[in-house]
Amino acid sequence: MLDTIRFHPAIGAGLFSLILVLTACDKGSSDTADADIQAGRDVVDAMSLEHANDSTEPSEAAKIEPTHSVDSETLAYADVEDELAYGYLAYPSGVFEPLPAIIMIHEWWGLNDNIRAMANRLAAHGYMVLAVDFYGGETAANPDEARMRMLGVVENPQRARENLRQALDFLTIAGAPRIASLGWCFGGGWSLNTAMLFPDKVDASVIYYGQLTADAERLRSIDAPLIGFFGSDDRGIPVESVKAFERTLQRLRKDYEIRIYPGARHAFANPTGNNYNAEAAEDAWQRTLRFLAAHLQTSDAT
Repeated sequence: MLDTIRFHPAIGAGLFSLILVLTACDKGSSDTADADIQAGRDVVDAMSLEHANDSTEPSEAAKIEPTHSVDSETLAYADVEDELAYGYLAYPSGVFEPLPAIIMIHEWWGLNDNIRAMANRLAAHGYMVLAVDFYGGETAANPDEARMRMLGVVENPQRARENLRQALDFLTIAGAPRIASLGWCFGGGWSLNTAMLFPDKVDASVIYYGQLTADAERLRSIDAPLIGFFGSDDRGIPVESVKAFERTLQRLRKDYEIRIYPGARHAFANPTGNNYNAEAAEDAWQRTLRFLAAHLQTSDAT
């Protein structure tokens, strides 16, 4: 015989209210996640327009030789959903003490030779640079493939989040005293995400024309200084969204610097692509080096 469970009316009302609150919270979380995914899809569409006639040919940024000899290796740094993630680790030759580290996040083409060249170039300034891979070892050969791969990350962002979490753990175990994030385009948005998702692990964040948010609740979690570089003629990341992002950072009293380059288009500093703007890219690079030197406590800022 089943026992009959009776609730005091007050208790029953309380439980009913709690159920309503929990249901509302679940719905709120679901709505936020859906809105984030839709915003990501919109950015994919915008990037597809910006890169419609683009190619994977290296820009001048990826052709600049490192200022110091660099050692490198391809290695597994994460295990995401029972699949190993392989990244590219670069570091200055002949240096054995623990180095400050940078998580480098690729643009929408993926972790290709151009990104590896940029990792070498940055490592030469005294950093351990881990170029992570969100595409499972694949790279895009044309804009249609890039769109498909970027959309795959947008539709399942949890894999990318776990990828980053393990990348941060990898660099911490490797002895990095401080860690920054840096990325271009698709990777620029994920550099900001890294600062928001892991505020206790990220000491600085560099954003090259990545997807932004003006949501104060999301930006409130950031505890690292930020620097962002944008083009005034970028149709994918419009200036209005950059200014809204900056206003929220200012209201929250975050430590940030935003640079908008007149006449520069989207991907003006990418290691790949046809929109490379040498003057803007060089200025942004020098500011990036000074910013990283100041916040990762390294003496080489040239």
